[in-house]
Amino acid sequence: MMEEDMENGRSYQERPRTFSTVRSKSSIPLVFRLLMRINPRALIILSLLGFSGVLYVGASTSPIVVFVFCICTLSLFFSLYLTKWVLTKDEGPPEMSEISDAIRDGAEGFFRTQYGTISKMACILAFVILGIYLFRTSTPQQEASGLGRATSAYITVASFLLGALCSGIAGFVGMWVSVRANVRVSSAARRSAREALQIAVRAGGFSAIVVVCMAVFGVAILYSTFYVWLGVDSPGSMKVTDLPLLLVGYGFGASFVALFAQLGGGIYTKAADVGADLVGKVEQGIPEDDPRNPAVIADLVGDNVGDCAARGADLFESIAAEIISAMILGGTMAQRCKIEDPSGFILFPLVVHSFDLVVSSVGILSIRGTRDSSLVSPIEDPMAIMQKGYSVTIMLAVLTFGVSTRWLLYTEQAPSAWLNFALCGLVGIITAYAFVWISKYYTDYKHEPVRLLALSSSTGHGTNIIAGVSLGMESTALPVLVISVAIISAYWLGQTSGLVDESGDPTGGLFGTAVATMGMLSTAGYVLTMDMFGPIADNAGGIVEMSQQPESVREITDVLDAVGNTTKATTKGFAIGSAALASFLLFSAYMDEVASFSQLPFKEVDIAVPEIFVGGLLGSMLIFLFSAWACSAVGRTAQEVVNEVRRQFIERPGIMDYKEKPDYGRCVAIVASASLREMIRPGALAIISPMAVGVIFRILGHSTGQPLLGAKVVASMLMFATVAGILMALFLNTAGGAWDNAKKYIETGALGGKGSESHKAAVTGDTVGDPFKDTAGPSLHVLIKMLATITLVMAPIFL
Repeated sequence: MMEEDMENGRSYQERPRTFSTVRSKSSIPLVFRLLMRINPRALIILSLLGFSGVLYVGASTSPIVVFVFCICTLSLFFSLYLTKWVLTKDEGPPEMSEISDAIRDGAEGFFRTQYGTISKMACILAFVILGIYLFRTSTPQQEASGLGRATSAYITVASFLLGALCSGIAGFVGMWVSVRANVRVSSAARRSAREALQIAVRAGGFSAIVVVCMAVFGVAILYSTFYVWLGVDSPGSMKVTDLPLLLVGYGFGASFVALFAQLGGGIYTKAADVGADLVGKVEQGIPEDDPRNPAVIADLVGDNVGDCAARGADLFESIAAEIISAMILGGTMAQRCKIEDPSGFILFPLVVHSFDLVVSSVGILSIRGTRDSSLVSPIEDPMAIMQKGYSVTIMLAVLTFGVSTRWLLYTEQAPSAWLNFALCGLVGIITAYAFVWISKYYTDYKHEPVRLLALSSSTGHGTNIIAGVSLGMESTALPVLVISVAIISAYWLGQTSGLVDESGDPTGGLFGTAVATMGMLSTAGYVLTMDMFGPIADNAGGIVEMSQQPESVREITDVLDAVGNTTKATTKGFAIGSAALASFLLFSAYMDEVASFSQLPFKEVDIAVPEIFVGGLLGSMLIFLFSAWACSAVGRTAQEVVNEVRRQFIERPGIMDYKEKPDYGRCVAIVASASLREMIRPGALAIISPMAVGVIFRILGHSTGQPLLGAKVVASMLMFATVAGILMALFLNTAGGAWDNAKKYIETGALGGKGSESHKAAVTGDTVGDPFKDTAGPSLHVLIKMLATITLVMAPIFL
């Protein structure tokens, strides 16, 4: 059999069962390894006891929290059902399993090393936060409630570490499912496109449900624990409206891990991808994911650590930050309006995302397989099928959002206020749908922008780059208009809700914007499912190509891969929109926090003051410098990969004839070590910059008699960084996605097809866009939210 394969040029001289050079020890977190050693019956008993304890704490807090806990528990069982369903599917022939094993080993090994590095940095930062809070001044509210500096410090640090831990687990879950589902999608593609689509969607759905569930569960447990422990609302203790401020550390921990996960994973995946494409496709003329390419395993590993693990942590952070900011604003508004029972306004975000779990689960189940398993049958449009599922999810989200607002936001002081807030949620849902549609329009090759970009490739590499850059710039216009209309509409609906403070002034505007943000993220579970679908489909295509399956199978995975590129781009657009709204909310919370600490009014930032204007310039500069460092990190690492791949082709000429096997492990080792090294500099810039600027201008302000100068300059920095970051992220994500799908369009046979001059120019454009869409762009919207949370947590040092 081996000799037969060699004569046909379809195999190597040796075909080991696994890629021994890539294998590494298991990266399963210690807590999971310990749980696996416990007797199953004992584990069940411990789980029941733990759940009973959680229910008791929830019942001691509010019936609403019990409802949230029950929905999250049922959702976890649903995710287990999805896992079992996916894992029962076959892995295909041995050659597919061999490649999948190599991908899994590389991804898990890098995950263990990367998150080990991130955890060390998180512990260092936790000590810094502890020192700041131990020596800061207390707010009058904290002094009145008896919450000392030490207690506040330990609460903030514990929240920070829990948020970091949960974000890391969310990343692990995203990677764990993707490295096991990819081979099953590849195997299913041998039978039918619909079955392959269903497996990829349900695998992504498992990760999405777990991530959303963990974000909601984590915040709810933290809130109820603090409520019971601190004796909230009892005489002489903290008021329930001030409690959400203690959760800010949780959001900061989540964003801290998400930023470094996105940076490290993005550098890894795109350096490997660029190196593999430049030498494999352009210089050697071999197909994408060809087994002769020494960087192909590193490229496939990168899809999991960059697009799955990092995106899981990213969406977890987005949901956690939005929930906490909305809880803070809900509590603040309820306090100003003297609402008798403010718990509904505070816990509203948790209920919305509990319903998100329900409606997203229905949307995932709406995508079913067909009885027709013939490869000869026409391939259905996967994007159309997924859009139907999204439409189902949106319709259910509208209904559940209306129910939630009537249940929790009805108050006798303003009987019609709940209807205004329901309309705010509708604004957010429409905004989410608009973002998905806009991203799809600019990145799907069924639409004109990408086809024009592909056409520009026919006249050379330069025109392709020019067209891609201009497309990316143009794509910022519609999203900005949509965000602007959403913010103004939601604010106006909130202001006219009828809720007024003691002076009779309307106070619901900011909370209306918070409700719109919740509406936008009310389908986050299904959107994350579509995002996770992309890298799973990409990996499946790589496995099919490397295992040398029939062309009909590759056609199916190519269609799924192209749709995956579009869904990833739409999710990034969705994440940017939610980041813009969440940052606006956190900015308002920051101003309230500064006013609380300083006992001075802080309601506006005057950029006509030179120092404050300079703060804005520094914020804008931060975005460009961060993006430059992220892209240059990919470039430097890709150069190492290119040199290594060229060396192997020169020193092992038999690789091209299938007579020698590439050293895949060497490329994996290069990108793993380089990405860990390169992620430190841009990440440190993001953390240190706002603290350094705030402290420097605080000193300047005290010397010139301006007590709030440090806080105002940081506010200006945050404001300008948010605006510049949103525009830059939209440009980078859309341009990169469009370049990628322009290449995919040509590979369908248009404009000369694979190997043509147009294709080579499109590959160049795709190479330029790789660090845009998968490193700098996704990292930016995490950076925006992290800047907002770090300024909120570190506010005392600016005064």
